[in-house]
Amino acid sequence: MVVSIRNANKSDYDSLLPLFRQVHELHVFERPDLYKENSIPVAQEFFENQIDNVKQHIFVATIGIEIVGFCVMKEEEVIENSFVNARKILYINSLCVNETQRKKGIGKRLLQYVFDFGRSLKVDSVELGVSEKNPSAIEFYGSIGMTTKSRKMEIILN
Repeated sequence: MVVSIRNANKSDYDSLLPLFRQVHELHVFERPDLYKENSIPVAQEFFENQIDNVKQHIFVATIGIEIVGFCVMKEEEVIENSFVNARKILYINSLCVNETQRKKGIGKRLLQYVFDFGRSLKVDSVELGVSEKNPSAIEFYGSIGMTTKSRKMEIILN
């Protein structure tokens, strides 16, 4: 199995939509109070705007011509002030390996590609958010060397 990674292009939308659904359905299952059921969680126009935005990047992992995973990222800058140092971050908004292709090293290969890309951009860190209700994702990110930076907490009032 040869996994290739490349930049996404606008013609990938239809192939990516089932993977976008997998991510969204997990979010809806975990937090129906926050996420709405939606068969088109990423509109084509939104996707195409991401492709056109020079600060946003989408990589796809392929086996042959089949897209088996993706990573959506955005470059962010923290401006120095009296409280914080300036930093450049590559923030992962979304990552998915097709559920039929998991546990085959595709996610690890995809993230190594992202880390190398981040180094080429000279970012200080690659960061992402992960749900506490997704222990397999937490375990995966830990297995490739990521550590917990902070934790968001809430109390639901209604």
